[in-house]
Amino acid sequence: MTRNAGERGEGSDIAVSPQRTAYLGLGSNVGDRRANLQRAVEGLESDSVHVLASSSTYDTDPVGEVLDQPEFLNACLRVQTALDPESLLDVCKRLEQELGRSRSEQRHGPRSIDIDVLLLGDIEHRSERLRLPHEQVLVRRFVLIPLLELDFELATPAGERLSDALLALGFEEGVRLAGPPLARAR
Repeated sequence: MTRNAGERGEGSDIAVSPQRTAYLGLGSNVGDRRANLQRAVEGLESDSVHVLASSSTYDTDPVGEVLDQPEFLNACLRVQTALDPESLLDVCKRLEQELGRSRSEQRHGPRSIDIDVLLLGDIEHRSERLRLPHEQVLVRRFVLIPLLELDFELATPAGERLSDALLALGFEEGVRLAGPPLARAR
């Protein structure tokens, strides 16, 4: 069993998981998009996740399966957590629901909040629910640009440099600076 970050384990038999740096992607294209992203930052801080930094926010064109929808506001976060991949995903999905995202929404359609686990330390993970690194991390400008703002030297666990992936992409996907980084919760 893994205990939550911040708990004390002196004299207990509970295994302590190492703290890892993770990167999360945030997106919203319904309602007050920046407020939705900010609420996600605040909600994450209360769930064994410590937000270390936020990228700037970016207006991005919809891509993928549903193109007829409003543009997104996206950002990435650098966080620290002792959670394993599936537990971190559980935190993100629970928070999405708390912030008003419905499970009945059209996949890839308009949404008030989307929280994706992009990278978690040097972990490669595959399950029905989650792939790490996230399958879009090397192919979407709206992910790469804010990630590289947080750490230009980022690479996948397999050694693929994110900056090289960005250089290889075309410019079809519109990504425009929208505003300053999100505020870290206090």
